[in-house]
Amino acid sequence: MDYRLPYYMAYPMPLQYDDERIERYDFEYMKSMYPQTAKKVLPYVEDECDRMEYEGSMMYDEYPDQLQLRLMCRRVYDRMMREEKEELEMADEEDVEQQYLQMGRQQNGRNRRDRDQHLREIIEILLFQELFKRRSDHRKRGRRYY
Repeated sequence: MDYRLPYYMAYPMPLQYDDERIERYDFEYMKSMYPQTAKKVLPYVEDECDRMEYEGSMMYDEYPDQLQLRLMCRRVYDRMMREEKEELEMADEEDVEQQYLQMGRQQNGRNRRDRDQHLREIIEILLFQELFKRRSDHRKRGRRYY
């Protein structure tokens, strides 16, 4: 008797090399569950990483310079604050009042510094995570399978 295996049993692992797609999908899903502040910061971080992503960039160094990483974080923070300020200037005065009421009436001195410090830390965390992901992808692309 001539017994033939079905196609799916003859090649039991058709998606063996599909791990990268699954990882990318999982990463995107996790990013979609970020808190609101992180979702607001993420496009600025990705834009800065896009700007720094070129062959020979410091972000692909074996040990990236800590000063350069801090400067990247500073550029992200400055750009975000500049665009937020422009948005507030474009808004009507009533909208500005409502935004200030929502943020809390005590936005002076120490509270503002604390908020800025927390925002800078969120930027650093997201930037380092994005750099890690891009460095990992860059190493994977550099492998040769021959």
